[in-house]
Amino acid sequence: MSPEIVSIIALAVIFAIATFLPINMGALAFVAAFLVGTLSVGLSTDDIIAGFPAELVLTLIGVTYLFAIAQNNGTVDLLVRGAVRLVGGHVAAIPWIMFFVTGLLTGIGALSPAAVAIIAPIALTFAARHGISPLLMGMMVIHGAQGGGFSPISVYGVTVNTIVEDEGLPSSPLAVFLGALLFNLAIAVVLFFVLGGRKLLGRKVEVEALAHSEHAQGTVVRGHGAAPGPAVGGDAADEADERTGPDVPQPVRLEQVLTLIGLVVVAVLALAFDLDIGFVSITVAVVLALFSARQHKGAVTQISWSTILLIAGVLTFVFVLEEAGTIDYVGDAVIGLGVPLLIALLLCYIGGVVSAFASSTAIIGVAILLAVPFLSAGDIGAIGVVVALSVASTIVDVSPFSTNGALVLANAQDIDRDRFYKQILAYSAIVVAIGPLLAWLVFVVPGWL
Repeated sequence: MSPEIVSIIALAVIFAIATFLPINMGALAFVAAFLVGTLSVGLSTDDIIAGFPAELVLTLIGVTYLFAIAQNNGTVDLLVRGAVRLVGGHVAAIPWIMFFVTGLLTGIGALSPAAVAIIAPIALTFAARHGISPLLMGMMVIHGAQGGGFSPISVYGVTVNTIVEDEGLPSSPLAVFLGALLFNLAIAVVLFFVLGGRKLLGRKVEVEALAHSEHAQGTVVRGHGAAPGPAVGGDAADEADERTGPDVPQPVRLEQVLTLIGLVVVAVLALAFDLDIGFVSITVAVVLALFSARQHKGAVTQISWSTILLIAGVLTFVFVLEEAGTIDYVGDAVIGLGVPLLIALLLCYIGGVVSAFASSTAIIGVAILLAVPFLSAGDIGAIGVVVALSVASTIVDVSPFSTNGALVLANAQDIDRDRFYKQILAYSAIVVAIGPLLAWLVFVVPGWL
């Protein structure tokens, strides 16, 4: 059997096992890279290790370490409270606050499930207390996370832009970011009006009531079991609870100001001066940790190692796929369809359908790499296809089978949970059915015409 076929079978087995068993796909991918690489492709272990994405791993460690510190010292809570005060407690604005705050968190480096785990309990508690559709609130949080998730300094954004640049394709980090943001924003507008947002206009709630709601959910936000992202524990959690009681004034502390400055510094140095975001993020994180070493003693353990393992393993296996000629093999087969528009649509649906049940981060990389051969031919706009694949592979995270969808389902309150599950399932089915098509129509077709 040819190395190309062996590697494709291995890829299918990886996705199948990771879908039905709680085994990290990255670990499976490392095993596949070793077995397929040495037994079928004829690579040495040194050759395989050469495909390890060291720069990307450093970036993920840096940004998730920095975000863990920002969560521990209350900077994230500060951003949420400040955003609510800006809108004066208008109920109709709260779903939008949740959308944009979650987007801000993923935009500055938080993993999408981590951001959803932080904001969803707050958002859904507010929805239960003030008669807002939990489906509306939950989906606004998820779409917000996906909208901000492709900023040039985010996990998704760094992953996509690194792959595109490594493959020598035309790149536009800004187009990828704005494309994902505006697409998810458009969906959020539709959801707001379809799911009862107009009824919220004119209603107000006291900001103190929301602060009390946040406090009531504080331990859930910081310690949600399903969240792969950072969580506060031990002495830091006790200190945080003491600081954030509903009757205790909450002045902005020096470490929070320093954290906000640090986030701005990371963005400026990475975007304006083109410095490596991994080194910059971990440097800022260490400087912040020096100001409160005891509080952040567990921050390193809060780095999302499972996600780093996932991405590192999958991309190492993708390197083996490239060495085996699998990418070119599949690309030639897809190009054989002869219609670039049809090829792009097919890849969008592959990314969307598989991602509804598997890791979006892993699927994005595979989908873009599969598109490389036909994009290199220059018959269709590469940037538009990359944006479409990125959007199609992530908007389906509303599925209750994904971490984000499961977090929303788990945090809903005062509802019939079975009915809510069916609502999320129905909505995710609609997204899977028409989301990739819409992404294709918006980002690919205009470039073709």
